[in-house]
Amino acid sequence: MTMMTEAEAKKVLDKVLSLAKADQCIVQLTGGREGNIRFARNTVSTSGEVSDLQLVISVAYGSRNAAVTTNDLSDASLAAAVKRVQELAKLAPENPEFMPAIEKQKYKASDTFAQSTADITPADRAQAAADSLEPSRKKGLVAAGFLQDNIGFVAHANSNGVFGYQKTSGVDFTCTVRTEDGRGSGWVSRNVDDFKRMSTAKASDIAIQKAEMSVDAKALEPGRYTVILEPVAAAGLINMMLGGFDARNADEGRSFMSKKGGGTRLGEKFFDERVNIITDPWHPDVPVLPWDGEGLAREKLDVVKNGVVNYLNYSRYWAKQKEKQAKALPGNLIMSGGKKSLEELVKGTKKGILVTRTWYIRMVDPQSVLVTGLTRDGTFYIEDGKIMYPIKNFRFNESPITMLNNIEELGVPERIAGDEAAVIMMIPPMKIRDFNFTSLSDAV
Repeated sequence: MTMMTEAEAKKVLDKVLSLAKADQCIVQLTGGREGNIRFARNTVSTSGEVSDLQLVISVAYGSRNAAVTTNDLSDASLAAAVKRVQELAKLAPENPEFMPAIEKQKYKASDTFAQSTADITPADRAQAAADSLEPSRKKGLVAAGFLQDNIGFVAHANSNGVFGYQKTSGVDFTCTVRTEDGRGSGWVSRNVDDFKRMSTAKASDIAIQKAEMSVDAKALEPGRYTVILEPVAAAGLINMMLGGFDARNADEGRSFMSKKGGGTRLGEKFFDERVNIITDPWHPDVPVLPWDGEGLAREKLDVVKNGVVNYLNYSRYWAKQKEKQAKALPGNLIMSGGKKSLEELVKGTKKGILVTRTWYIRMVDPQSVLVTGLTRDGTFYIEDGKIMYPIKNFRFNESPITMLNNIEELGVPERIAGDEAAVIMMIPPMKIRDFNFTSLSDAV
């Protein structure tokens, strides 16, 4: 049994807490099922399901702490695990940044579970793959992709009376389609929590079109161009600035939020006034657990409002050092956008470049968030509102701080998650002026 009801999970957690004799005990129980199907070279290569449970027990004596994990929930195993972790904690060195277990929290449930995802069968996965493979084969193209679904539960408790339980679900799909000669490439990714919202046929059709359109790419001189970044391409850069919202990084001079001479730049305007970013665990499109990794209750917060940064994350340790209030680490980010579709943004562009995807992005300078990366899987030249021809990929050197100051227009936000985002996001397509391409890349 790897899916547990709230009552079943609580019984296990209460058992562990009753066994622990340390100064404090924190226990987390997770379980569920992951299924997947992978295809490459137009045929299915692997498929499977994995079900498992994991119990993590953490105890402390003073500031000496230790943790153990097990997936054996028998009474004898639980007793042995508690005995072992207490022995380890007594041997551990003092932790100078140790923080005691949190006090009791109030959690407002969020809608993170969809029954349709729990009902996925191997036949459903096979059909999802077929919906991608068959149209690719018919057009003489080569497809590769991966569909992964999961359902599970998370339960946690501590010796101060904290308890939380919630079920989760999610489905990720990525697909790359190439021409047989390798000169054209298209790519797409989708993430949903409800399998009913996933159409691998529609998603793959985008990758197919881009593969066909990207053959015979022309070289364009590197330089500064107006670009339209698809949501996943924009998310690649926005990801890179998230560490800058950590208060400790800012206070210690390692962030774009660091103030010269010490302190932070909280409350300063960094971006175009159309940039509004919130975190909201109950957002209908990107719901997340109502608590963070430490069990702190999440809340809806303005991260950036009208271009002004209104939020820095203080860990409990750093909040204590700075006499600030610690708040739960956000589980999602929702950026406001406009009403136009990607196609409408293209139609309204005199000259520009459409970027499908950014990848291999690396930090160059954390204080300005200057990053370098590459475009791939479909880069196109736009003129008079039309995609004119494919162009060779570029290396770019750009900062998301600069990018979010050079906004021309925003489109309708889309859900981005999985490998493409550090946290689940809603990100709009963006029309950006003066995006800095520094050299050409031969990759497709």
